[in-house]
Amino acid sequence: MAYDLGLADRIRVVLGHQGDVFERKMFGGLCFMVNGHMCCGIVKTDLMLRLTPETATAALCEPHTRPMDFTGKPMKSMIYVDAIGIDSDASLERWVLAAAGIARELPEKAVKADARSASAGSR
Repeated sequence: MAYDLGLADRIRVVLGHQGDVFERKMFGGLCFMVNGHMCCGIVKTDLMLRLTPETATAALCEPHTRPMDFTGKPMKSMIYVDAIGIDSDASLERWVLAAAGIARELPEKAVKADARSASAGSR
């Protein structure tokens, strides 16, 4: 298992009422795209979030977070939240909705139809 399937289902519940969400396999895990932009994802059992540089800096002061260093170099606006930091539905929802809000503030990206249909088939 490359990523936590149960966590994927929990994220789907949080984002389920929003119509502009699709999934894509990335980073050896699963990524949720909102408004055509990367929002959050799962790498093994960790939640990956795309925030702004400012909100990521603030988030890193919270427990169970660390910079995303997938390539060995931390990314300014990306963080990981350990599984223990998202053990409750309320904590997961808070993190995911924060990232989704940031993705929605970005200009909408055109998404290829094949990307949407491929991600729908991967569920």
